[in-house]
Amino acid sequence: MPEPQTILEQLATASRGALGLAMAWHVVIVLTVAALVLGWRPSQRAAAVALCAPIGSSAVVAFAVGNGFNGLVLGALAVALFLLAFRLPVERAERGSSVATTVGCGMIAFATFYPHFLSDRTPVAYLYAAPTGVIPCPTLSLVIGFALLGGGLRAPVWSSVLAAVGLFYGLFGVARLGVQLDVALIAGAATLLALSVAAWGSRDRHARGLARNL
Repeated sequence: MPEPQTILEQLATASRGALGLAMAWHVVIVLTVAALVLGWRPSQRAAAVALCAPIGSSAVVAFAVGNGFNGLVLGALAVALFLLAFRLPVERAERGSSVATTVGCGMIAFATFYPHFLSDRTPVAYLYAAPTGVIPCPTLSLVIGFALLGGGLRAPVWSSVLAAVGLFYGLFGVARLGVQLDVALIAGAATLLALSVAAWGSRDRHARGLARNL
């Protein structure tokens, strides 16, 4: 793995060099949020598949700037989540609890306006050029945020894998790179992981109840 300063320079290069890609992802985010507000609800499977796209986008950018580690990890995550998504039902995704929804909205806002590597630009630039879909932490924050809005998509395995990688990048960003903003990613990933653990517990209790009734 490269030294922290090298990683920070690569992240800055990606953030400043892929503004067009970041702007495109901002358009997608705005359209998606607007559709959700108007009542659109994708299936759990479709949502899980779609959320792989920004992660894959960030993997490609990571390879482009020479960060093979991020490229491999994010690429593997995108593939793993994509494959796991096909185990999910085609029933419509349902909104999560009030806590999950609140944290999810916060994570989406955080990802959309992530300012760290655009410090040489005006705050207005964060509205359209924050590096979501470009570098790991805001991208994972975005995906975790939408997953929380959908109550973890009722997919404990899918959500646990996403949360684990989110925790890794959040902790690495804060402890190793000194990006204190990434504490928000830690909080969001921890919330999604807790939701996944609770879902596992609920399934186990349901299975034990069925076994007693047989």
